[in-house]
This record gives sequence, structure tokens and C-alpha cells, in this order.
Amino acid sequence: MKLVEQQNLTPRQIVAELDKYIIGQKEAKRSVSIALRNRWRRLKSDPEIRDEIIPNNILMIGPTGVGKTEIARRLAKLAGAPFIKVEASKFTEVGYVGRDVESMIRDLTDIAINMVKMEMQERVKGKAAEIVEEKILDILIPPVRKKSPTSTTAANTGEVGFNPDNASDAELNERTRERFREKLKNGDLEDRDIEIEVDSSKTPMMQVFGPQGMEEMGVNLQDMLGNLTKGRKKTKRTLPISEAREIMLEQEAEKLIDHEAAVQEALERVQNQGIVFIDEIDKVASDSSSSSKGSGEVSRQGVQRDLLPIVEGSTVNTKHGIVKTDHILFVGSGAFHVSKPSDLIPELQGRFPIRVELNSLTEEDFFNILTQPKNALTKQYQAMLESEGVTVEFTEDAIREIAKIAAEVNQQVENIGARRLHTILSSLLEELLFAVPDDIQSGEINIDREYVQKQLSGLVKDKDLSHYIL
Repeated sequence: MKLVEQQNLTPRQIVAELDKYIIGQKEAKRSVSIALRNRWRRLKSDPEIRDEIIPNNILMIGPTGVGKTEIARRLAKLAGAPFIKVEASKFTEVGYVGRDVESMIRDLTDIAINMVKMEMQERVKGKAAEIVEEKILDILIPPVRKKSPTSTTAANTGEVGFNPDNASDAELNERTRERFREKLKNGDLEDRDIEIEVDSSKTPMMQVFGPQGMEEMGVNLQDMLGNLTKGRKKTKRTLPISEAREIMLEQEAEKLIDHEAAVQEALERVQNQGIVFIDEIDKVASDSSSSSKGSGEVSRQGVQRDLLPIVEGSTVNTKHGIVKTDHILFVGSGAFHVSKPSDLIPELQGRFPIRVELNSLTEEDFFNILTQPKNALTKQYQAMLESEGVTVEFTEDAIREIAKIAAEVNQQVENIGARRLHTILSSLLEELLFAVPDDIQSGEINIDREYVQKQLSGLVKDKDLSHYIL
């Protein structure tokens, strides 16, 4: 079964992978790693009880900028499964103008189909490459139409050497094609321009907002309008062989795959391995401290009520078929500054049995964030300036000073977590980024503690200015 073999990382391996990009938050990492592994365990379990095993949905609670969304992003890559991240605040109650909650399952299905089709195309890439090679040769050296076999007899009289005077047009054409085939394989013709036919993928764009079912109707209308022009629109483009080959490979691979099988496999994956990450779920919770029941309250609670059947398990109609949401894993996330998790309606609270609190970041966390992850901000700036021939080195004292300033500003102004490092580093390096390459063409630059204090101390001390700049 393809679904079972797709991903089998152990919880410890999943946490180790997440550690490469996210600092701290051990509890959250453990919870998502167990949830991800449980997907694999369920698919390996006895078929008699498999359908009874439901996923334990997770609710991640923590201030902004501590890694909730980043965990979701990295989880998507690790899972190798259909994954979608949605904002709860974008959805509205059925009957209001906006997107209904079922659209997240429809979008997840589209993602799964694209994923499966790409995998299938990868499997037929070898065969597609052979077809494309022949098509490129046909454009460069058009094949000769075969005539009656009488003209070819002279060339087949047992002569050891090839005599072009006695050869037929077909033989000469074949020999020329072989020479060009060698040149193609050696990459000698990559810059040569050829004219190819490209399928026009433009279809009328349409989005319908309205009562339940209207959005799906909009999707079907879009498909119908696309089918009316199917097979008619082909445009000719002149491109270098290197670019034309990529376009032709994609088109040929698309023709070779079984689209029906791709849709069926994608639906299986969505139902058994799908993961939906609902961000900003606290924005649809009603604030318990406010006694007013304004118009916003109705829509918020309506979104929660609409989420209930999706999270609990129901069937959703998509243009590709019916999707059951019983075994889709839902991960909710929110800062819960104004509201609390208990402000969600009780039925929805029960659908997220695992609660994980993410901690606020300390000065030491900021230091680790700037030094340990593969995608650390300091490494990103170093890579950007390296492209201009300028090597930048941060001393340990400088990084500790940046971490200290980030922690101070978060405490004094507003705690926005690790996002504070983006604003601080951009202010710190603004002068340098502006000077390269006009004033500084190349060389090595060391950023030490004194430089950090000189660039940022004024902003940190002036609280009013910090409100606007940091």
C-alpha cells in the first residue's frame, strides 16, 4: 500500500528534524511528532480496528512569534502528505458573504491531486524524455516521408563503406538525425532556438461567494468554461532548446499519466493522511470579558459551529469526489491574547483534546535562534552580502547583544517573539546594505558588540521611537 510506505519517521527523528529550524518548544514538537507517527501506526494496524482509530487533534497556544506557524511549515515538508494551512479569520458562517469552512477540504484535495500527479510524472520522466528528444529532432531535421522501397535496394548490395551517392534520402536523413542526437546529448545545441506548440493553460478565473454550495458551483462553472476551449488553444513560441525541453517534458509527462488513478490515489491520501493547520483560531473565539453581543459575535460562533462537523468527521463534496474527514488531522493554533481557549464553544474544545502551550522566548532563545538553525537570520544576511563579494562575520558578543536588545524591546514595547529579530537586524545592517556595492565593493566586515550598540542603543533608549522603528 503506497500510503503506508510513504513516511515512517520515528517521533525522535521528527523532533530532530524540527530542531534544525525551531529553537525550544519541546512539548509542541513532541505532540506533533507523536501525532504524525500515529498516522503511520494507524495505517499499519489491523484492518478490523483501523477505521475506529481517530486522530487526536492538537491545539497550540502561545504568543505570536514563538514558532507555532513555523512548526506547521516544517511539519508539512516532513509529512510528505497533503497539507494545508488556513487562517480561521478568513472563513464566515454559512449565509454570510465569504468562504465557507468546507473550502479548506476542497483546497486540500486539489493540493493532494497536484502532489500525486507530480509523483506520477516523475515516474514516467524517462519515457517522456525519449519522446521529447524525438520531437526536438523532428523540428531540427524533419523526417523524410518513405517512398517505394525500389530506391533503397542500391544501398543494400553488401557494400562495407557508406556511399552517399547511392544512399536513399531516408538513409541520409537518418544519419543526419543521429549526428544531431549526439549533439543534443552532449549539450551542443542548448542555445539554438526552435519553434514549439504550447498548450494554453489559461482558463477563465472565477470565484463565487455566497451560501453553501455556491462556491462549489463556481468551481464547476470554471471547469465547464475551461472544457469549452479545451483542445483549441495552442500557441506557438520560439525558445532555446534548453527551455523548450522543460516545457515539452511537462506536456508529455502529463499525457503519459493516468489521471483517473491519480485522482483516486489523491482522495485516499487526503482521507488517510491529510493534515489541516488552522491558524489564528483564537480570532473566531468570543471574548468572555465582553458582554456585548455585536454582529461579529454571531459570525464568529457560526464559524465555530461550521467547523464542528468538519473536525469531528463528515463528508465534503468536491469536484473530484466525496471526501470523508474522519481521519484528517487538525492542528489549531492561536495566541489567545484577548480570548481564552475556554471561550471556544464547548463542542469545539472537545474536538482538540491535546493542548500544548508554547513558551515566550528568552534572551538565550534569541541567541540560539541567531546561531543554531540552518536558516538563521545571520546566515541569510551573510549569504546575501556574499553574493556581492562582501564577507560579513558576527562575533559572539555582537549576537548576544542583539539577543539582549530583542528581549528588552519585546518586554518594553510589545512581545512579538522572534519576529523582533527581523526588525532589529534590518535596522542594524541598513547602513551596510545601502553602502554595498557602491562604497564597499569587496572585503571582510566584522560586526562586534560596539557596532551593535552604536547602531541600536539610541533606538532602544528612546521608547517613543522604538514604538515605530523596532
